[in-house]
Amino acid sequence: MAGPVLSIELAEPVPPSALRELRALLTDLSSRCTEPRPGCFDLHLPADRLGITAPAPPPGPTTLPLPLLADAPAGLVGFDPQRPVGDRPFDVHLMGPDVGDEDVFAAEHADQPELPAALGFRPTHAVNVSAACNDQVDHLAAALLTAAVMDVLGGVAHAELRPDQVPLVTGLPGLLALFDGDGAALGTADFLRAWAARPGFRLLK
Repeated sequence: MAGPVLSIELAEPVPPSALRELRALLTDLSSRCTEPRPGCFDLHLPADRLGITAPAPPPGPTTLPLPLLADAPAGLVGFDPQRPVGDRPFDVHLMGPDVGDEDVFAAEHADQPELPAALGFRPTHAVNVSAACNDQVDHLAAALLTAAVMDVLGGVAHAELRPDQVPLVTGLPGLLALFDGDGAALGTADFLRAWAARPGFRLLK
């Protein structure tokens, strides 16, 4: 089951030094980190490394026995038979010219012509942080992981909102703007952390 997604809007390309720092951060946070292409990371993330108390895993083995792996449905989103139950699967990937997913980046931003005015700049690149699962812990981890990435790369967090969520984020520290008919919020890393601390926090899936 696919989970929540947050975006980070960037005003300039990510320099190699910042990409190295991001790679080091994600490697330290995760129990497993692969990089299929530069700036595209597949993570197994123990939630407690972000300060989150994850649900206790069920008793028994936490991974499938190796003899069963030949028939494992590896194409299922979020399914990895060798991922410990307590780890959360995440994808962190850089998008834009010369880094990958340029068509996706262009299409997403073509649908939001008001975004540059709300940001105060025209994004050149973005980072998507997406969870493969949709439990409460995945929503918290998505917000805190995105904030940690922003501590390295900078940028502005871009979160979609339901109408009933607008009062929950209004007035939070680090909120920069509401736009798209109040259907989206822009904010800093501190905004994401403050929002995640609210009771019942949940991102728009």
